Amino acid sequence: MLRLEGGRGATAQRLATELEVSVRTVYRDVAALASAGVPVVTDSGPGGGIRLLDGWQSRLSGLTIDETSALMLLGVPSVASELGLGADDVRGKLLGALPASLSARARTWGERVLVDAPGWFRGADESSALLPAVARAVVTDTRLRLEYVSKERRSRRTVDPLGLVVKAGVWYLVAAHRDRILTYRVSRIASVDEVAGEVHRPDGFVLSQWWADTARRFDRALLRYDCRVRLSPYAWRRLPDVVGVEAAAVAPEPADADGWVAVDLRLEAEDVAASQLAALPGDVEVLAPEALRRRVRDAAEAAVALNR
Repeated sequence: MLRLEGGRGATAQRLATELEVSVRTVYRDVAALASAGVPVVTDSGPGGGIRLLDGWQSRLSGLTIDETSALMLLGVPSVASELGLGADDVRGKLLGALPASLSARARTWGERVLVDAPGWFRGADESSALLPAVARAVVTDTRLRLEYVSKERRSRRTVDPLGLVVKAGVWYLVAAHRDRILTYRVSRIASVDEVAGEVHRPDGFVLSQWWADTARRFDRALLRYDCRVRLSPYAWRRLPDVVGVEAAAVAPEPADADGWVAVDLRLEAEDVAASQLAALPGDVEVLAPEALRRRVRDAAEAAVALNR
């Protein structure tokens, strides 16, 4: 029905080819549509074919141009491929089914905007042949028995799959185990077996919100090194890019006459802090601790010596 909207009639043979069914199935579906009240018109003879009554439109095609374009951007090929889904086939069928007025704009977005999910330095071991099986369990609410290989040991446990997250090309399974919600790197799952039993989803669990909260907690847990610095107006604007949004979420003291501000930061470690602050040469002064001040000064002097 969607294929025929917008006056795009076609012969039964062409429809059968495009929709990958037999001609007999096309005629059977046309009859079913007519019985359901869809105004299907069949013209015989040369130039004839199957079409919808001029001007008729179904509720299913009530998508706007922007909504249809958004569907093109949702199909990340690499992600769908690893899940065992045929993204390219789905995209082609969707475009073919849309009215001509929507299809052209959607096709343009699909051709000119690329969503590249994997990171630049993704290791070859990050892919997993078990990912489709894990994804199927997540979607069908099926409990899993995992054999998981961490850096410390190999273990087996039964989990309730709650969701999948792909971050920079790395897949993570979010699952409940003994009243705890844990994250498992899919590439470290050595084997999976489906087991009987009901999957228990925690009340109010929302995957996107849980992941965002967990990421924030992880970022905060890394910040253990206290230091005090003075920053120029430029350095203050650049601070989130240099030390990260979480570490930069601090209130500065009132600016001096030149616009410089003093601020207390909590960063990961002394060596990390020195490396990060070195990205602001001439725009940062370390006030404390003295060890960090010396480290930043030594790095600056070494750079001057090499670039005289």
